[in-house]
Amino acid sequence: MDTLSNGLVTVINNEMRNKRECVISPASKLLGKVLRIMQLNGFIGEFEFIDDGRAGKFKVQLLGRINKCGSIRPRFAVKVGGYENWEKTFLPSREIGLLVVSTSRGVLSHREAEEKNAGGKLLAFVY
Repeated sequence: MDTLSNGLVTVINNEMRNKRECVISPASKLLGKVLRIMQLNGFIGEFEFIDDGRAGKFKVQLLGRINKCGSIRPRFAVKVGGYENWEKTFLPSREIGLLVVSTSRGVLSHREAEEKNAGGKLLAFVY
């Protein structure tokens, strides 16, 4: 079971139905970090973790700014100079959307990873 894929599919399904918020279950630390990246880049509003005694849930405020999002499987490795090729593959145009990358410096957007000269593994895309 891939909690990241399930969470992003839940977000895009609720976004297409013009919902104002959604509940993602089960929660994971990786999903929380990806949601934080999406929030910092203005794709979603506030989100909170709800502890239900099991795996937990995220309650996410939707802003209506996501056209498509999803996880990238398999987790492709990216070198420091290779982000442009993956942008062409997963994003519709230059400077639109972002790739979420797991690096040795934490989970970052591809723009932050380029600034910090960090390679890593692709996790998700959002635009």
